[in-house]
Amino acid sequence: MQKLSKYSKLPITMWLTVLLLVVIVAGCEKDDTAVAPTPTVIPLQTTVQATVDLRSTTGFVILAGSLVSNVPTSAITGDLGLSPAARSFITGFGLTEVTGTIYAADDASPVPVMLTAAKGDLTTAYNDAAGRTSADMVLLAGNLGGLTLTPGLYKSSGSLEISSGDLTFDARGDANAVFIVQIASTLITTSGRQIILSGGAKASNIFWQVGTSATLGTTSVFKGTIMADQSISLNTGATIEGRLLARIAAITLAGNTIVKPAP
Repeated sequence: MQKLSKYSKLPITMWLTVLLLVVIVAGCEKDDTAVAPTPTVIPLQTTVQATVDLRSTTGFVILAGSLVSNVPTSAITGDLGLSPAARSFITGFGLTEVTGTIYAADDASPVPVMLTAAKGDLTTAYNDAAGRTSADMVLLAGNLGGLTLTPGLYKSSGSLEISSGDLTFDARGDANAVFIVQIASTLITTSGRQIILSGGAKASNIFWQVGTSATLGTTSVFKGTIMADQSISLNTGATIEGRLLARIAAITLAGNTIVKPAP
């Protein structure tokens, strides 16, 4: 016979079983009170940034150093330039894919001199954007998805990406508001991510200074001028209102739409 507990007529083993079930059920219960994530608050900046002067680079929607390649069919509105590489390194473009002029370093004079000047102006603009500073500059890191940036200067000491959410630029009613994003390493957008303009923000006033290379994901929608030290790659269907400017290396396209931003 089983020994009875002095607190009950039930056997001790049965009490232990009941107690074990209570512990298991309690551990499996979920707290129905949802805790919302703490939103990231981007502080407003009072320092007004002047625009980045692109000088003779302004006319180009694409400007690269070593290669411009394309997987048809793209639609490019604006001039395309390659220097110091030759025209043979501009590949994959049909006759109607570029609404503008295609220039290469081995074209007849005065094109080589013009391209050399444009590449020099790109370096000057890149260094200008990279060298900006202000007392209320905002530091960024990691994923920009879901954030809203107001006019001013932003800096990352590593890489930035736009993923798990879209990125909004809000000019707060000032059509002349300038946004400068300094990135020490890479810039990446994942598939389908978008940059949204609000409050009068213009793509022509957004400048991305990228310390290495930029990659735009499939069907992503991008705004602003990318000035990359090395290369820029667009995956299939990505679109951009802005400019792709690569100081040293290549720009690669794959069925993309690129439009020079309105002033």
